[in-house]
Amino acid sequence: MKNWHWTVLGILLIASLILEFTYLADYDSHWWNSVPAFYALWGGLGCAALIFVSKGLGKFFILSDEDYYDR
Repeated sequence: MKNWHWTVLGILLIASLILEFTYLADYDSHWWNSVPAFYALWGGLGCAALIFVSKGLGKFFILSDEDYYDR
């Protein structure tokens, strides 16, 4: 099973959606609770933002020029 992590991720996404529509169906104290799949989208966008910000910081702070040791 080469891509087992995608299967687990899909199962967790489906379980999250089922719990959101059953457990949080009557809990509407915030505007984002009325948006379908908000927590899944928020988590996915947060992870993507974390990846891109860390890549940018890595290129800016960690990577050095090729001739760094020639000085």
